Amino acid sequence: MVAMMGGGELPGLLVNEIGGIHGILHGHVALLKKHFSLITMKEFLENRKHMSEKVQAIYLWWHKPSIDRELLQSLPNLKVIANSGVGMDHLDLKLVASFGVKMANAPRAVSSSTADTGMALLLASARRLVEGYHAAVSGMEYREADFLGVEVTGATLGIIGMGSIGYKIALRAKAFEMNILYHNKTQRKEQEEQAVGAAYCEKLDSLLQRADFVMVVVSLTPQTHKLIGKREMELMKPTATLINISRGAVVDQEALVTALQSGVIRAAALDVTYPEPLPRDHPLLKLKNVIITPHLGIKTDKATSMITEEAVENILAALHGLPIPSEVLPS
Repeated sequence: MVAMMGGGELPGLLVNEIGGIHGILHGHVALLKKHFSLITMKEFLENRKHMSEKVQAIYLWWHKPSIDRELLQSLPNLKVIANSGVGMDHLDLKLVASFGVKMANAPRAVSSSTADTGMALLLASARRLVEGYHAAVSGMEYREADFLGVEVTGATLGIIGMGSIGYKIALRAKAFEMNILYHNKTQRKEQEEQAVGAAYCEKLDSLLQRADFVMVVVSLTPQTHKLIGKREMELMKPTATLINISRGAVVDQEALVTALQSGVIRAAALDVTYPEPLPRDHPLLKLKNVIITPHLGIKTDKATSMITEEAVENILAALHGLPIPSEVLPS
């Protein structure tokens, strides 16, 4: 951890709020206050003239506060924006960079918890845990045949996106004796593939045709928007399950509804949707062969604490003019 800036007032760190739905967690305040003078958006807006020059950094907690041109123009001393996760699709990276502001995310903090979430969704869908729970608590009578799931051991998992999260999913899947395929922009080193028993699919279509479970773990970019659409789902096995732990817009939701209703694929398990949450009348919410969770991917005590620690490290490095450990550059 870079040491606290010496002398005088602590640098101002703009946050959305403390607590509440879109605020930093109360348990993280003490760490942040060791290094920064916390300024909430409410305080900033109520006293913009006085606060504008104090703010040297912004900490985005679950995409808040919103960063636009007006806010950037009002912060002449802003040097860095730290994000509480990996995905940066909510930020206009080129706009931020045009103001000379650095950006950072938190990849080291989130990979294990997100991989755990992906495997939890895979297992829950395969063994129909949500349906089983409702049957058990309702006391309904059912036949064993009504709740037959699919086997995970020996099944083929196709991982789309083999970065740090995708690789940790492969490690977990190996322990379940799964056959692992992956598609990525670049092929992993041979020893990394051998360590998890993963086979590279240069073409996405090949993975889709062979996998029993397809796990999507890519960042949302213009190239990955609706990466999995009608054509891709039709390539999948009718017994296959689609699991999305990346961003909702990576999957064409209208096509997914049709595929699930018509039996093009067996099931889906989604930790992300668009929007979040879905409208209460959305057809995905009415299907029994879907599990939807509210973007739980990195929400554990340990992961969220690590995220804030990583953000502090990134911000302090930027304020000291040092290399930022998790800097994100505009593409």
